[in-house]
Amino acid sequence: MTPALQDIIRLLDVEKIEENLFRGMNVPDNPHVFGGQVLAQAIAAADRTLDETRRLHSLHAYFLRPGDWKAKTLYQVDRIRDGKSFTTRRVAAIQHGRAIFSMSASWHKEEDGLEHAVPMPDVPPPQSLRSQQDVMAEALKDKPELKRQSERFNAIEIRQVENYQMTDNERHPPYRHTWVRAADALPDDPEVHVCMLAYISDMDFMGTSMLPHGRGFGSERRIQGASLDHAMWFHRDFRADEWLLFAKSSPSAAGARGFVRGQFFNEQGELIATAAQECLIRPRDGVLPESERG
Repeated sequence: MTPALQDIIRLLDVEKIEENLFRGMNVPDNPHVFGGQVLAQAIAAADRTLDETRRLHSLHAYFLRPGDWKAKTLYQVDRIRDGKSFTTRRVAAIQHGRAIFSMSASWHKEEDGLEHAVPMPDVPPPQSLRSQQDVMAEALKDKPELKRQSERFNAIEIRQVENYQMTDNERHPPYRHTWVRAADALPDDPEVHVCMLAYISDMDFMGTSMLPHGRGFGSERRIQGASLDHAMWFHRDFRADEWLLFAKSSPSAAGARGFVRGQFFNEQGELIATAAQECLIRPRDGVLPESERG
């Protein structure tokens, strides 16, 4: 397993310090707390308060404040309900005595029922596409400031269908298709795969919302960006170390907020999860050219 992926797995193994109270670590010397990390740690903390094996089927979360990478994060779990079929938990992530994140999530006892799903988009297979790690290695030659953004590609293998890069300042339609998987085999524990997919789901939502506006990383027309909220629904079993197609689209941007929704499909074409996020995309200069207004 790559060192970068090992770091993520260690981060997901939150420490129990008291009943319903857990502690999460950060990546050393990385002055940024990735929202997907906090989301995944909150899931891990809540999952460890369940008395029986159930499947996480939905979560709704808010990113309230930026995280401090120098501080450990406390996850306080509220056991809202333990029912015959459903279990509900509420989680607050706390640093310096203040909540930086909150989440409500629900687990479901596995049962059979009616099934249908939309078809997977017709895109090239991952084996035919170039890895993002190779692409970023070339980009770093001219833009070494991208190193922090490139580290995750050592843990998560990514292959872009459209091949839009974060440094691209051209305008494109508001959708993107990306094949993703953990860079190495993961433990069989289902919690690890759910947490890893949650971690991955926060990658590049904001970038998708800005595709029609030509504001890539390094653009002179800079954006103040942040994840505001995040929702996920888990439909079917999956492995996060097998190729999954992350199909993202942004149907709207307005009021300095971009909305993006995404669907995860396995290589067999089955829809395994859905995600949605609203993000802050505020122009730093506060002025929009006429061509970028609605």
